[in-house]
Amino acid sequence: MFGSIGMPELVVIFVIALIIFGPRKLPELGRSLGRSLGEFRRASNDLRNSLDEEVRLEEQRRAVEAAKPVDPLQTRPADESQPRSTGTGA
Repeated sequence: MFGSIGMPELVVIFVIALIIFGPRKLPELGRSLGRSLGEFRRASNDLRNSLDEEVRLEEQRRAVEAAKPVDPLQTRPADESQPRSTGTGA
């Protein structure tokens, strides 16, 4: 879970934190750190879920576009379907 940090290193970190913050502040700091990590985890999961939902919707849109039949009369350029002006202005 902690990668290359073993039990001796965790004990040293805990002792240093105990010396710096004291025994009264340490539980409060642990709770606030735990809450912060939980909030960060929820936010990252929400972001991941919304991104996955957007990707899924985009794939559905592309599948619907690919499944639509192509009408050959609508594929010609727009200027061919409009009468051409002579450019005389009157």
